[in-house]
Amino acid sequence: MSKIYLNECGIICALGEGQAQVKARLYAGEPGVAATSRWSKGRELALGAVPGELPPVAHLPAHLRSRNNALVLAALAQIRPAVQAAVARHGASRVGVVVGTSTSGIGETEQALAHQVADGALPEEFSYRTQEMGSPAELLALELGLEGPAYVHSTACSSAAKAMASAARMIRMGLCDAVVTGGADSLCAFTVAGFSSLESVSAGQCKPMSANRKGINIGEGAALFLMEATPSGPRSVELMGWGESSDGHHISAPDPEGAGARLAFEQALRRASVAANQVDYINMHGTATPQNDAMESRVIAALFGNEVPVSSTKPFTGHTLGAAAAVEAALCWLAMQDDNAQGRLPPHLWDGAADPALPALNLVPPGATLGRPLRRVVSSSFAFGGSNAVLLLGRPE
Repeated sequence: MSKIYLNECGIICALGEGQAQVKARLYAGEPGVAATSRWSKGRELALGAVPGELPPVAHLPAHLRSRNNALVLAALAQIRPAVQAAVARHGASRVGVVVGTSTSGIGETEQALAHQVADGALPEEFSYRTQEMGSPAELLALELGLEGPAYVHSTACSSAAKAMASAARMIRMGLCDAVVTGGADSLCAFTVAGFSSLESVSAGQCKPMSANRKGINIGEGAALFLMEATPSGPRSVELMGWGESSDGHHISAPDPEGAGARLAFEQALRRASVAANQVDYINMHGTATPQNDAMESRVIAALFGNEVPVSSTKPFTGHTLGAAAAVEAALCWLAMQDDNAQGRLPPHLWDGAADPALPALNLVPPGATLGRPLRRVVSSSFAFGGSNAVLLLGRPE
């Protein structure tokens, strides 16, 4: 069975834009989450907003002009030369697009409705198509002149992981030679209000695994990979395995026993032919909600033990929802590069107040290293509706 490689990576999130800035702030322990009332009128919340200006979208058709697609363009710019080279190698019809999102252009619809309330009519240029879930894939295909399959997964917080698994399957089935894959999600009032209504949002920085955890910090961002069946050089990271499952337990709460989550972990290990004790680091879903942290920590302790280093990077980026799996895979990809010879690990930011009801996991303190390069890394994503997805990344021994 052919191997699958993530040859290039572009990332933008609350930590900044581009690999260097994101990596520097991550290892310095500088969270990107900050208080703002931009998407929660009259109430300040800690959110993982992308700082600075985003690429312009005025050159796009009206229905593709959104903040979500601006994030996509920012991530694409970092890998565009590599993608164009892949198109030259394989042909436009052999390069596909599979990405994940959950918000798409909802923020632009919010602005249009506010305009209607104030002026009695929707803006003349507004198109309901802006909020179609397929928008990021349509944008990428248009922008890159691609003719291969192009579509979006929208399964809440597992969206990008499922997109990456689908991209790998397309290559293995011979439908594509290369795929632009990952995910993007943008902050909007609709999402913030929705999670607030569930009492799942923390007003301050989230504290995954803490006895004092009070919920998530919603964030935004995008991460894109160029996926191919052959490595392009020393920066390539193998997508060794993936696992997908569905709990069918509850629309917004995980199965407390974590049967589906464990199944996704086990599938990824089995597909990669990797034993649980060969995993160097786990990037937890780690939302800082009471039920998710309890379920996930118990599954990890039962399957991997208490010694494997683990962390949640959501205090850095916020929970980027449909983009989360791609953003967190990108952080793992960065940690597996040759310039991290000592295996510096993404730290776990929290208040140190361990919850006695949870297993005592090996939460990564700031500055911790493995003492050698990372070779096997797992990243987990668990979504509403019981949609579970796990990615396993690897580098040569």
